[in-house]
Amino acid sequence: MQIRPDDALLIIDVQNDFCPGGALAVERGDEVVPVCNALARRFDTVVLTQDWHPRGHASFASSHDNARPYDTIRVSYGDQVLWPDHCVQGTRGADFHPALETVHADMVLRKGANRDIDSYSAFRENDLKTRTGLASWLRERGVRRVFLAGLAEDFCVRWSAVDATEEGFDAVVVLDGVRAIDLDGSLDDAWEEMTRAGVERVRSQNLLLAAGSAG
Repeated sequence: MQIRPDDALLIIDVQNDFCPGGALAVERGDEVVPVCNALARRFDTVVLTQDWHPRGHASFASSHDNARPYDTIRVSYGDQVLWPDHCVQGTRGADFHPALETVHADMVLRKGANRDIDSYSAFRENDLKTRTGLASWLRERGVRRVFLAGLAEDFCVRWSAVDATEEGFDAVVVLDGVRAIDLDGSLDDAWEEMTRAGVERVRSQNLLLAAGSAG
């Protein structure tokens, strides 16, 4: 598998709140940063996504009476996991990890700004109707395949990868560039769904070796 001009790299939510010490920390989440940086230097098209919630977002447990983080409730668009307050607009927690090389980004896509709808995917919000515009933007750049890295493997990476295939793109998850929350078996569920959708997997060293030999 080689990086092509019609490939894009989607770096999903590599933000302080999802890294160690953050409000919704993914274990060893900061380990994805050097992988993301190394890959971003090689792709012609790079997109960074950024969780960007207003205070009092409906996905926060603190927004619901008698609710605790990681409870699941039923909302208009289906089941909703309730999270600790995280990635609140304008806070340090919402900032990208300081070691992430954002200079390579062609686009920064902020998601989850609608107070009433959570948004895992880079392509559409969790109501499965409201689109972010990313698919059209990628098509205009001639992108046919997307590689995904970032956080978390079993939520925002998963939803983005599956939605990418539904939008007609080939999708590949960079295994050493992701880390998972793994909430009640969510990682196994994620890979069952991604496999059904035709999502492929690769390791960054294989991509980078191929890119080096091609260059």
